[in-house]
Amino acid sequence: MQFDIEGNPDFGQLTVGLVPGESFLAESGSMAFMSDGTELKSKLIGGFAKALIRKVVGGESLFVGEYSHPTGGSVTFSPDRPGMILHRKLAGDSFVLTAGSFLAATPGITLTTKFVSLPAIFSGEGAFTIVASGEGDLFFNAYGAIIEKQIDGSLTVDTGHAVAWDPGLKYNVTTIGGAKSTLLSGEGIVLNFTGTGTVYIQTRTLNGVARWLGGMYR
Repeated sequence: MQFDIEGNPDFGQLTVGLVPGESFLAESGSMAFMSDGTELKSKLIGGFAKALIRKVVGGESLFVGEYSHPTGGSVTFSPDRPGMILHRKLAGDSFVLTAGSFLAATPGITLTTKFVSLPAIFSGEGAFTIVASGEGDLFFNAYGAIIEKQIDGSLTVDTGHAVAWDPGLKYNVTTIGGAKSTLLSGEGIVLNFTGTGTVYIQTRTLNGVARWLGGMYR
């Protein structure tokens, strides 16, 4: 599949070429423009019950869009947040994404969800991760730029800054600063990674910008 990513690192935009008989999956509501004659179907990720829980607790969309074109065309996608779009080629392996980071994928990739931790709900970043596995092209996005942090040992990352990571890394969700502080403010919820692999970290968070804007208008 042919694709082009433009606008990085500030305002990434993904354009995908569709050939007859080929389809493409993308986050619901991410389509910016497309060729005349492009066909769109809604596809539910996993079972309805799991998807509904994911929507209520984790903030994830219930559906993805499945795009195709009978004679060939193109579709351009824009994430709902400014920042980078990254591509990862899967060849029978897997990759872990945080809630809201998935943008698009080819049909050869299977998307499943995994509950992370109850405390993550209070962070506002979502309590689910998406595990992408199979063969094909995967696209994910961040708020701001993405820093690839190599781990050979351990690393603690705020849940709001974690975007994705290699599946070989082990992690657990914990709090710093006390449970009361976490429940009241959503602060102090972190991911403790151990092992060898790469963590993708975004330089900005939506919650951080919201707090900054709130402070300006008090």
